[in-house]
Amino acid sequence: MAANALASSWGVPAIVAACLCWAIDNNLTRKISASDAVQIAAVKGLVAGAVNLAIALATGQQLPAAWPAVGAALVGFCGYGLSLVLFVLALRHLGTARTGAYFLAAPFVGAALSSLLLRETPAGSFWLASALMAAGIWLHLTEHHEHKHTHEPLEHSHEHVHDEHHRHEHADDWNGHAPHAHSHRHEPITHAHAHTPDIHHRHPH
Repeated sequence: MAANALASSWGVPAIVAACLCWAIDNNLTRKISASDAVQIAAVKGLVAGAVNLAIALATGQQLPAAWPAVGAALVGFCGYGLSLVLFVLALRHLGTARTGAYFLAAPFVGAALSSLLLRETPAGSFWLASALMAAGIWLHLTEHHEHKHTHEPLEHSHEHVHDEHHRHEHADDWNGHAPHAHSHRHEPITHAHAHTPDIHHRHPH
């Protein structure tokens, strides 16, 4: 009984700590989101996989049989690998808050699918929370954030095409209309247009 009470008392703080660590991880990943998203996902996946495997072995867990391991690998590739690549790309183009808000819709999608496939009946609070989440996403998708802002000098490398923010020249006079990646410099510019907090629009308000 005492052990159960101790485990229960640690449950909520552990969840809060995990959410805090996830938030810190998201903000740190955003800072490097201009880099190759596949490489970022691969490094994070290898580190996380190695740590989790070490914890499992240290606590006496046994390795799964071949077919369950293959199934878990496929689920991990889609649910964690591919998902993380898309998450990093979203951080690059949308910023941390908006990416996190969209990503948090996933549990509601999963619960809705379980109600359809498993014939489970969610409580009324689920539908209320779903409506609030949908309203928040709708506000994000329909917002029009436009104002005069200044781009400070910046040098970085990421995949891009030549547009209003990428006006540098190439040695062979190529127009840069096809996606390409290289180190390039942004000169100071002041203008106004609709934008999201992507890697080029992290100015204060």
